[in-house]
Amino acid sequence: MEKQVITWIQSFYKDSDGVFMQQTFENDTPWISLLLIAISALAFLVLWYVSRVVMRVTVHSLASRSKTMLDDYLVSKKVFSSLAHIVPLSALYTFLSISLFAYPTLFDIASKLIDIIIIITVWITVNRTISAINMFFAEHEKFKDKPIDSYFQIFKIFMGIVFFLLILSEITGQSPASFLAYFGAFSAVILLVFKDTILGFVGSIQLSANDMIRKGDWITMERYGADGNIEEINLTTVKVRNFDRTITTIPTYSFISDSFNNWRGMEESQGRRIKRSMFIEADSICTASDSLIKTLKESQLLGPFLQEEIERIDTYNQKYELGQQPNRRKFTNIGLFRRYIEFYLKNHPGVNSDMTLMVRQLQPTDKGLPLEIYCFSLSKVWEEYELLMADLFDHFFSVVQDFELYTFESPSGNDIQKLKS
Repeated sequence: MEKQVITWIQSFYKDSDGVFMQQTFENDTPWISLLLIAISALAFLVLWYVSRVVMRVTVHSLASRSKTMLDDYLVSKKVFSSLAHIVPLSALYTFLSISLFAYPTLFDIASKLIDIIIIITVWITVNRTISAINMFFAEHEKFKDKPIDSYFQIFKIFMGIVFFLLILSEITGQSPASFLAYFGAFSAVILLVFKDTILGFVGSIQLSANDMIRKGDWITMERYGADGNIEEINLTTVKVRNFDRTITTIPTYSFISDSFNNWRGMEESQGRRIKRSMFIEADSICTASDSLIKTLKESQLLGPFLQEEIERIDTYNQKYELGQQPNRRKFTNIGLFRRYIEFYLKNHPGVNSDMTLMVRQLQPTDKGLPLEIYCFSLSKVWEEYELLMADLFDHFFSVVQDFELYTFESPSGNDIQKLKS
């Protein structure tokens, strides 16, 4: 086509005898080239506009009618808009070959520049396609909570290296394979520069293979001050939205090298653990008085239990003729209080009685006897969990004196004032 156009232009420079006027043609060549460049620029703009309109109208219309979501993500990432530039750029190569027929050196420079622009355009298109596929898989139910972003980022880096080598090859005129030898020579530098990327890639594979973290997981990591939900998992970092609305960025590999707590197990279970102690003054622990037993026998929670236990204890004491001996079996106020808490928890609508539930004594300390309540709440929502735990201990602290017990509390300023008075 280029030769045909040039021949057609040269036909205007023949005299009546058909002899080609070389000198006149050479004098007019700059003006002819400028005119052809102007025509080429106009043709390029028209073709570029038509290509974009056709791509937008056709592809967008098909994407809106299709059932799959992949083409919608391709449209949202402007993949087809990038593809629309390739046809005009390819045509521009032909236009310039005609316009600069008299300037081969200038055409070589322009053609290399167009080739580089085409490579960059394809590079951008590939990156946008990878991002669209990443979005498609991220919304899929099977991959929604998986750290797949890291793999797509690795693929982007790999494609970036490929296209960078193609650009270097276009500029220097050497084969892309020849640059691989240089990369081998600078492998130590490459490992140093991409250290975090390599570690992040290895870490993301291990995290994914062992299912250690997912998007949306609640994690706590004291070293980095992280306490919140994971929002993003990429090649080099994990982004955590803390409960105070701040954001903590943690290196991906740190989840392999350091310890952290993942609360997903709790969220997937049937309850959230309550584990808290009350400190009872040891001096207040004693044999339960008759008045206390009488009062508790009339309670709904401990009444049936006490009736059975009184009969069992009396039978035991009579069998071994223990009478009033110190080793006779008897009720203690701390034991009745433990039983009361246990029955109270089992009958509470907010406590999961199907999971572990116990009230136990821990090792006595200088602050008294720790009485630990260990159970699980039905609700795993943080606010509801804290409200339930507060309600439970509000009640336990309010009734502890009904069992003739006292909780330990370090002396305060008011206590000292009372001693003085």
